[in-house]
Amino acid sequence: MNYFIVDAFASKPFEGNPAAVFVLNSWLTDELMQKIAIENNLSETAFLVQNNNQFDLRWFTPGGEVNLCGHATLAAAHVLYHEYYDFINKKDPLVFNTKSGQLMVNREDEIIYLDFPKLMPSKIELSADMELALNAQPSAAYLDRDLVFIFENEEQVINLMPDFTRMKSLSQGIGVLVTAPGKEFDFVSRTFFPKLNVNEDPVCGSAHSNFIPYWAQKLKKDVMLAKQLSSRPGILYCENKTNRVKIGGKAILYAKAQINEFIYL
Repeated sequence: MNYFIVDAFASKPFEGNPAAVFVLNSWLTDELMQKIAIENNLSETAFLVQNNNQFDLRWFTPGGEVNLCGHATLAAAHVLYHEYYDFINKKDPLVFNTKSGQLMVNREDEIIYLDFPKLMPSKIELSADMELALNAQPSAAYLDRDLVFIFENEEQVINLMPDFTRMKSLSQGIGVLVTAPGKEFDFVSRTFFPKLNVNEDPVCGSAHSNFIPYWAQKLKKDVMLAKQLSSRPGILYCENKTNRVKIGGKAILYAKAQINEFIYL
C-alpha cells in the first residue's frame, strides 16, 4: 500500500506541517487507520477513497479521529494534483466529503485553496487555569470547538512556553489556538493540541476558520496574509467570505513510501 508525505503550507522542504496521505481503493478498519496514524507519528494522517467524481476523506491524529483538518486536506489535494494522472490538469474544484460536510478545493498556479466553514467562537471569561496553562496572560478568550486566545503582539506569541500538562487538563476546548496582530503579516498564530497527543501543530489550516473572521472584523479587510510561528513556519493566504473562509497555501511532496502488507494480517 503506497502513501505520501507532504509538507503542507510550505514553499520548501522541512517547513510547514507534514501530513501522510493514503489514497485507498476501499476503507480500512477504523482500528487499523488509527494504528497507522500512531505509527506515522505525524500530527495528521489523511485517508481518502474515490466516490464517483468526489472523494470521501477522513483524518486521524495519533490521539484519535478529528472532524476537520486543513493541512492534511491541502496535502491530499496536492497528492491528487501531482501524483494521479486524472487530476493533474483538473481545472474544476476537487470535492471532499467529510464529517464537517462537503469541502471544495481548487488551485491557482502553485497555491491550493481550501473552502472551509467559518467559525465564530463565543467570548468567555479568562480563568486562572487558562493563564497557568499558557504561562501567559492573553487579552481575551473565545470558545468554539477549540479555545482561542488573543494576544496584543507578535512577540508574545513567539515567546509563549505553554505548560502542556495543564493545557491537557483544561475542561474546555479540544485545541488551544493563540493569535496576535503581525508585523510583516496581517496576523500570526500558534496552535496546540495536547489532548490529541500533538503538543504543537506546526501549521493548522482549520484554526484559521476561527482566525479569519476575527481578524477580518478587527482589521476591516477580507483578504489577509497570515503566518504560523512554529519551528516549522507556514504562510497562509486568507479570505473572509459571507459564510465560509478561503485558506490557501503551497505544498511540497517530501516522500513516497510503502506499507508492508503484513499489517492486514
